[in-house]
Amino acid sequence: MEEEYEVPSPHEHAVEEAAEKKRDGLAQRVALMTAILSTIGALISYQSGAAQNEAMFLKNQSILKQAEASDQWAFYESKSTKSHLDDVAASLTDKPEMKSRFLTDRDKQERQKMEIKMEAEKLQAESRKLGEESEATLKPHERMALGMTFIQIAVALAAITVLTRRRWLIWGSLTSAGIGLVCSAIAFF
Repeated sequence: MEEEYEVPSPHEHAVEEAAEKKRDGLAQRVALMTAILSTIGALISYQSGAAQNEAMFLKNQSILKQAEASDQWAFYESKSTKSHLDDVAASLTDKPEMKSRFLTDRDKQERQKMEIKMEAEKLQAESRKLGEESEATLKPHERMALGMTFIQIAVALAAITVLTRRRWLIWGSLTSAGIGLVCSAIAFF
């Protein structure tokens, strides 16, 4: 039995080597770009998560202050009711010492009521301020999340570029990465 061996010519060997180098060069460049984009994406993701956590913390603080203000308003209403009851009791009694005691108690309730009202208004203002800070803190998160989406699209397009060997896809990847970086950078301004 005679077996035939194919011996590639030096030309065929050189052509195959050049094709492999060309493929490897593209794959290496895309791999490097993907690694860089992944690192940048991780940093953006961290910053975005930190901004989101801070916004949630501020929102929770706002809700807590609003609950405290609500408690103060309920206390204000109870003092108001007590003041009205003292007023009614004073008008219904004929005894001057009882009338004097009810009116004194009413005046005390009115003073306390004003202090409680000031505290409730202060707590509401703090709640409003914390809510506004929460909203302001959340805006960069939204921009960074959008930027991160574009970076993820860029990484996916880079992978498709290597798999399909379609060099024009790399431009889509670079464009998407650029948009992602710009969106993320805008979040800090």
